[in-house]
Amino acid sequence: MDILLVLTNLPTREAAEKLADALVAQRVAACVNILAPCRSVFRWKDELQHDEEHPMLIKTTRERYPALEAAIRAGHPYELPEIIAVPVTAGLPAYLNWVADETAS
Repeated sequence: MDILLVLTNLPTREAAEKLADALVAQRVAACVNILAPCRSVFRWKDELQHDEEHPMLIKTTRERYPALEAAIRAGHPYELPEIIAVPVTAGLPAYLNWVADETAS
């Protein structure tokens, strides 16, 4: 089974909670952790930005990743959202099986 940890950031806690609810309800994510706000520094359209963002850790499978990406893009307020998927190479087998079961299409 191919489990992925997907990262994205939202501008507000409310937006993060709304997106998390949608992802889990659509079964494209088994679990979403919304972390404490952080400060992001980046260049956007030739201007240096300093923004507060709410990181999200999203657990899914490689099979469900395309649907997850589409759902994030549809519910994300940014023109170009950060969406990064990292393969999970090890973990508690029962938890990884749960992720797979919760996201089964």
